[in-house]
Amino acid sequence: MGPGVLWNKPAALNWIANLLYGLAAVLLMYGTIYVVVHLPFFPLREVCVEGTLNHVTREQLKLIVSRHLQGNFFTLDLVKARDAFEKLPWARNVSLRRRWPDRLEVVVEEHQELARWGNIALVNTYGELFHAASDADLPVFYGPGDGVREVAEQYGKYSRLLAATGMQVSELTLTPRRAWQVRTDNGMVIELGREDTEARLVKFASVYQHTLSKLGVTLAYADLRYPNGFAVRRPVRTSTNKRGAVS
Repeated sequence: MGPGVLWNKPAALNWIANLLYGLAAVLLMYGTIYVVVHLPFFPLREVCVEGTLNHVTREQLKLIVSRHLQGNFFTLDLVKARDAFEKLPWARNVSLRRRWPDRLEVVVEEHQELARWGNIALVNTYGELFHAASDADLPVFYGPGDGVREVAEQYGKYSRLLAATGMQVSELTLTPRRAWQVRTDNGMVIELGREDTEARLVKFASVYQHTLSKLGVTLAYADLRYPNGFAVRRPVRTSTNKRGAVS
């Protein structure tokens, strides 16, 4: 087929011409839209931040707006803007939405601190670690790195079971052997072991509430790892430890 063959096929020529016209129209439309959205006619005039904010400050928000919200209503990169807000220590989750014609809505969900993870981080109510400063009086958790959520869940259960005794959990430890230890706000250490920990704590809380608390005796230690009861120990006052057993 020679180069002059197409000239004898008007239908093919029309198809090619229509294709070129279509491509030109698309490119023209794209170029027009690109120019229009980049014109200084669509500025962001208002940034509205919503959410219950107890730790994120107005100054932090202003700094992010000034440094990271670049572009106009159409060209603002929402992903980068969200990432900038989520770098705030107390921000757990951030969502952004454009509102025509010149408004950006930002919803910030803060972490709610539940406890401290040793002395390296805080634990939120979802059992997640985050790094922020807090002067709140919080319980302290200890455990393996993959046990944060498990410790947080057990803290809620053990706290409810101890509520009847008037004691609160001040420290909760999950050992490498997966055994549980509780320290209460009055200094008592409770060994729960690895199995049936909640049932053991229910029994102990009942005895403590109805018997031990009425004796006016301060206890330093309770070992609940016995099959039919538990052992308690009073604080050391002399060189001899005073022990007792309850079944």
